[in-house]
Amino acid sequence: MTLISTFIHVAFHKGLPRSRATPTPYPTKSPLFLLTLLSFFLPPSPPPQNGSFENAMTAIAAAVALSLPISLCDSYKVSKKFQGVKGGFGVFAVLGEANSLGPSDKKSLWGTLFDVEDPRSKAPQCKGRFLDVYQALELARYDIQYCDWRARQDLRTIVLLHEKVVEVLNPLAREYKSIGTMKKELAELQGELAQAHKQVHISEARVSAALDKLAYMEELVNGKLLEDRTKMESSIAAPSSSTSTQSMDTMKRPRKSLDVSGPVQPYHPRLKNFWYPVAFSTDLKDETMIPIDCFEEPWVLFRGKDGNPGCIQNTCAHRACPLHLGSVNEGRIQCPYHGWEYTTDGKCEKMPSTRLLNVKIKSLPCLEQEGMIWIWPGDDPPTTTLPSLQPPSGFVIHAEIVMELPVEHGLLLDNLLDLAHAPFTHTSTFAKGWTVPSLVKFLTPASGLQGYWDPYPIDMEFQPPCMVLSTIGISKPGKLEGQSTKECTTHLHQLHVCLPSSRNKTRLLYRMSLDFAPLLKHIPFMHYLWRHFAEQVLNEDLRLVIGQQERMINGANVWNWPVAYDKLGVRYRLWRDAVERGSKPLPFSKPI
Repeated sequence: MTLISTFIHVAFHKGLPRSRATPTPYPTKSPLFLLTLLSFFLPPSPPPQNGSFENAMTAIAAAVALSLPISLCDSYKVSKKFQGVKGGFGVFAVLGEANSLGPSDKKSLWGTLFDVEDPRSKAPQCKGRFLDVYQALELARYDIQYCDWRARQDLRTIVLLHEKVVEVLNPLAREYKSIGTMKKELAELQGELAQAHKQVHISEARVSAALDKLAYMEELVNGKLLEDRTKMESSIAAPSSSTSTQSMDTMKRPRKSLDVSGPVQPYHPRLKNFWYPVAFSTDLKDETMIPIDCFEEPWVLFRGKDGNPGCIQNTCAHRACPLHLGSVNEGRIQCPYHGWEYTTDGKCEKMPSTRLLNVKIKSLPCLEQEGMIWIWPGDDPPTTTLPSLQPPSGFVIHAEIVMELPVEHGLLLDNLLDLAHAPFTHTSTFAKGWTVPSLVKFLTPASGLQGYWDPYPIDMEFQPPCMVLSTIGISKPGKLEGQSTKECTTHLHQLHVCLPSSRNKTRLLYRMSLDFAPLLKHIPFMHYLWRHFAEQVLNEDLRLVIGQQERMINGANVWNWPVAYDKLGVRYRLWRDAVERGSKPLPFSKPI
């Protein structure tokens, strides 16, 4: 007979409401979750009264409500033996076999949770020293490691007490134990459980305090970057004697803000000296044209005789007619007004009804790589390599969508690089049902534009000059918290390209890939469903970002006070400011 490992919960007729006795399906690998679970299922219980075996059993039932596994066979016998006891046992089955409940397997079951090295031997040696902000951050991280280790030890105590409870309630043991002996043992266990319950609450409070400290220290480190920038800018211009005192005071107490306010200024020419993806290859077929705006200039894409893409000014040299209203003939784009024809390098090769003149319009370097069309809009010579935007190995592209959005591309990037807003903004789409975490962090190297979100299983990277790549681990719909991306078995990969069309318009290229369900790609009209969902998500963001843009134009600062989870957005703004100042090398950049 196969036994099933079980979880037990208790619903009391008095005291604990039945709704609180129902276990919640959260991931159980997180020690912080285990602390929450323990404090949730361990309500204070009154001491057993003399001669009341019923009260003693109720107290032990509350302890067993820790939801630790016992066998189905044992729980069945217990409920039959004590069916007169008020308060019922409900059994929830989880995967497991009978032989998985042996002593050696029990040890392996909990070994990964409890076998954690004592971190006290690695404590930072900083007693009696003044610490800079980075050393203090490391100390705060050590506090988290210690509290985690301490919480595991408290939980180990609970597990051992649980095993004693199972031993006392063992039907075989009751054959030779008197009721008085059992009452005494159960009373002792109740006292020990009450003490363990108290210690768990202490550990939970310590973890909460350590997390608050870590968040505060990360905010200080985030502010340190802004402080360094403020000092550098203050040192560029030599202050006059009348303003030197005020300048020094500003350097001592810099505001933790970025100045992103007022009407959007014309784009700096240095921001153009990058390769920009502007279209998907599948959209640029032979004899078709794609008109685009880039940095407030009109361009048109088409394929030449050799099939390679070209990008020329979308304005005819003759009478300034938009060329994309015309057609493509033998690899040349023909103006619809008088039929002048241009090649992919901008040279006019045909002028019907008149003598051919030496006319050429502006063109841009244009390349095709990995299913995307790229242009170089800057005046500097283009680099010889392009960044790779392909999804990771094992992913299949399911959707490629292009949208024109009425917001400045920097504001849209700010939004895409922020996940903390999801449970508040996207309540009707992908974040429906998400809980609001007590702390959201973006963990990243000291010098980098990539990292991962905690507690969400999402890896994210900003790829200069305007791309955001993210990989999302999918565990259950609406239940993303509690697992890292690598621990999830299925994933969604996203690419967002925010091309700066003008100071109040962005051309968005969106690519979505999955590492599961490859047959979805072959379902007719599936791309319409993907586009509908993408538009729903974007509309939830746009109503906020457009409001930001209106207030920014009127003088409001949209980056007035960054906090810890704004780290990636802040780094993007610092990178962009460095580009416009001509800094070499650029901060956070890595070789292509």
